[in-house]
Amino acid sequence: MKTSAPSSSIEDYVKVIYSFTEWQDKPITSSQLAQRLGVANSSVSEMVRKLKDQGLVDHKPYSAITLTGDGVRLALSMVRRHRLIETYLVQQLGYSWDEVHDEAEQLEHAVSDTFIERMAAKLGNPLRDPHGDPIPGADGTVRMPHAHLMNELDQGHTGRITRISDENPDLLRYLSAEEIDLDSEVEVVGRKPFGGALVVRISSEGRTREYDLADEVTSALWVDSDTPHAGCVLGNG
Repeated sequence: MKTSAPSSSIEDYVKVIYSFTEWQDKPITSSQLAQRLGVANSSVSEMVRKLKDQGLVDHKPYSAITLTGDGVRLALSMVRRHRLIETYLVQQLGYSWDEVHDEAEQLEHAVSDTFIERMAAKLGNPLRDPHGDPIPGADGTVRMPHAHLMNELDQGHTGRITRISDENPDLLRYLSAEEIDLDSEVEVVGRKPFGGALVVRISSEGRTREYDLADEVTSALWVDSDTPHAGCVLGNG
């Protein structure tokens, strides 16, 4: 009997579970999953049971939720779709980086695998999306950059911005207006007294400026001390 394709809800759930742990090690809880998806806790409980029945997650009552190998493979497929679509919207259709997330959320469920792979080829098989998130390969491999949150860096640290969280569109618009972008060179000057702003020098396209950045900004920026696009390669579980 032919197995039916997973629903868009299932695809969304595994993608969110994967994305939550992509840049940090702590697994997601049911309440965090509900918050990220904008649904009630009861809805999450019901869906997590369904995901467990289908072998996509491991979960015990009152514990965190983790993906199984099959769950990781489905999540990587959806992440690949989402990030390739975001990249195409920016590079080919002139979208700004704060506009693409919601569009990609709609389109990722609607297009075929053939469409996605032709899109990837058209784009030159990019390794990252407009925000610096790695685009999984068609085989499920992921090239993760060696990056650290800017707000965790010590004075004197230098590197390049390798990832910018797309969680807050207003922040993306602010960064764009301030000409803070991927691959901008960063030097941490220090921190203002009494837990104040982080002072950084940022260089982009031959121009260097000094910024006082609040924690809300520096907690959304990852800095890579290696060359751009360097990183470790992860398997698909």
